[in-house]
Amino acid sequence: MLTIRNATLADGRERDVRIDTDAGRITGIGSSLTESGEVIDASGKLLLPGMIDAHVHFREPGFSHKETWETGSKSAAAGGVTTVVDQPNTDPPTIDGESFDQKAELAAESYVDYGINGGVTADWDPEELFDRPTLALGEVFLADSTGDMGIEEDLFREAVQAASDNYRVVTVHAEEADLFDREARARDDPDAWSAYRTAEAEEAAVERAVEIGEEENARIHVAHTSTPEGVDAAKAGDATCEVTPHHIFLSRDDYSRLGPFGRMNPPLRSEKRRKKLFERVADGTVDIVATDHAPHTREEKDANIWDAPSGVPGVETALPLLLEQARKENLSYERVRDLTAANPADIFGLTRRGKVEQGLMADLVLVDPDATREIRGEDLHSKCEWTPFEGMTGVFPELTMVRGNVVYDARESDAGQGEFGDTEGRNVRT
Repeated sequence: MLTIRNATLADGRERDVRIDTDAGRITGIGSSLTESGEVIDASGKLLLPGMIDAHVHFREPGFSHKETWETGSKSAAAGGVTTVVDQPNTDPPTIDGESFDQKAELAAESYVDYGINGGVTADWDPEELFDRPTLALGEVFLADSTGDMGIEEDLFREAVQAASDNYRVVTVHAEEADLFDREARARDDPDAWSAYRTAEAEEAAVERAVEIGEEENARIHVAHTSTPEGVDAAKAGDATCEVTPHHIFLSRDDYSRLGPFGRMNPPLRSEKRRKKLFERVADGTVDIVATDHAPHTREEKDANIWDAPSGVPGVETALPLLLEQARKENLSYERVRDLTAANPADIFGLTRRGKVEQGLMADLVLVDPDATREIRGEDLHSKCEWTPFEGMTGVFPELTMVRGNVVYDARESDAGQGEFGDTEGRNVRT
């Protein structure tokens, strides 16, 4: 047993929280609970549900030089993420039973809990995928991206039908390649990437994906929505949407600093669009924040804008960046809780997670809300050892717990050098 004493919850209430570490559940919440077992004094500290990052690329199998389940999950734990959902564009892609089982075997090394999504290609096997505990279908690519898994509309509709029949959410990478600006290909400056993959291409693809979802009675979730127009198109239909930290904290203005390290799909947008996107995060329009953690090595990214691979790391810095916005009162702590935990749990059917409530899993993060830290790539735990948020400020966790077991503890350590537990991750659908 474990008792966390005098913790402040996201809504401002000060409570004691009792945890059965064997069962991994919260067994009591109240004032002046009788102490039982180990006691953690959380006076002046914020206790949040662990982040559920619904969009990561931990790169195994096939690309372990970029990231592994061990390094990616360590980075997650140090950033307050207690559950990750891995996307299918690995090698081999997760499109059938054999590839799912191969990834699940590797994921057993995870320090945090995990879900595995099934992918869609011409060779996919929906029967085998849905026979496994796939959390969702997708990221389904409606345009080219890492892994060469872009599909046409007929196959997308088939996938949406299959997901609906098997009660799965369809997570969509929404860009319409026919609306890319081919003239931008003649440029060689980093901003050409944003000019090429236009905002209009995203909005049109979101509208079409939502329309097909409605026709097939399927649940559509739009991944990494990068524009306010994309968010509005998703919400105009019966779809949920996510945004990434890089799209709400970075813009095309940052290419002068980042160069090709700022290339991702969809790309960075104008500062005006970034601000409007953040407004939709703050006012409740956006459903969740997910990282699209997609690491590459420095050597791979250090190329011209057309040859550099797309993607940036982010699983360790997302919650700290959002907590810094809450510290500055640009977001409420309740909004951070909903964006990172309560809403993703609801969207993906993780009914035992996402809140600090009696009976739910003790996936928890303890934070000193006033303890800020400069983000430095050398302090982070991703294998790629760099970050697009270099020099920005975050509020990092002191303690991360998965099912009541400590997986990361920085309370007695220097910044960035916390101790990791030995809890192995578990597939969240089992």
